[in-house]
Amino acid sequence: MSIIKVIEVLADSPKGWEDAAQNALAHASKTVKNIRSVNIQNQSATVSDGKITSYRINAKISLEVK
Repeated sequence: MSIIKVIEVLADSPKGWEDAAQNALAHASKTVKNIRSVNIQNQSATVSDGKITSYRINAKISLEVK
């Protein structure tokens, strides 16, 4: 039986939501090992002068605890 721990990460990107998800994973991977999945909870964007300036995500990252 595996034990799974879930951490919550907020990330953003000027390129898009997929890039924000990659940023969340890359940042978490620096200190967390055995990451198994990323679940995107929310997506939002900041707007300036009628244009999207930043894409944001709220992700839950699951990791296996050994």
